[in-house]
Amino acid sequence: MTIKIEKAIVSYAVKSASDDKIEEPAKPAAPEVVHMHEALMRPEVLVGATYKLRTPQHVSEHSMFITINDMVLNAGTEHEMHRPYEVFVNSKNMDNFQWIVALTRIMSAVFRKGGDVTFMVEELRSVFDPKGGYWNKSKYMPSLVAEIGDVIERHLISIGMIRPPQLDENQKRFIDAKRSEFELTASPGPEDSEAADTESQYPASAVLCNRCNAKAAIQMDGCMTCLACGDSKCG
Repeated sequence: MTIKIEKAIVSYAVKSASDDKIEEPAKPAAPEVVHMHEALMRPEVLVGATYKLRTPQHVSEHSMFITINDMVLNAGTEHEMHRPYEVFVNSKNMDNFQWIVALTRIMSAVFRKGGDVTFMVEELRSVFDPKGGYWNKSKYMPSLVAEIGDVIERHLISIGMIRPPQLDENQKRFIDAKRSEFELTASPGPEDSEAADTESQYPASAVLCNRCNAKAAIQMDGCMTCLACGDSKCG
């Protein structure tokens, strides 16, 4: 296409490719993800759960109620998360009142610090009572503090901070096969009829597993096999 220039050229400029570009609207800034830290102010309302802890009579005559309250961070966004903020333990038994108050205050302070608080589960579980532990629902508890650690773990699993321990498909098939084989070969006795009235899901003749502390290890094929975690000396 020919263009006739009727006026004198007094200046010129070279047109660049960027002159034809259309400016794109600025993208909104990504929302800031809030994590738990001790500077966060406590809201008026917290969400939580209360767990009933029933121990044998010789440990405590009364049940304990453990309440763990969570702070909801980044509510309404894809980054919404629950993080433990405080813990309380209530019981009619006042024998352990002093150390329970101290323990809950320390745990609450650790929760409010933020970061990885899952280490507390193993720390509490490693506490042993010099008078000896006890059995609760076919699981050996080395102390009352250790069972409180179990409750903390259950709560952290429920809010997604800890992955629940799961067996792979091969382990599940192995345990199911061992359980079925044991039930076919074991002859019912007085202990078996008594076990039906308890909360145990394992045979009455089962013994303590050294790996998971559950009373679920049975003698099969010349070696001990745990029906809870699948641990076996036979490999």
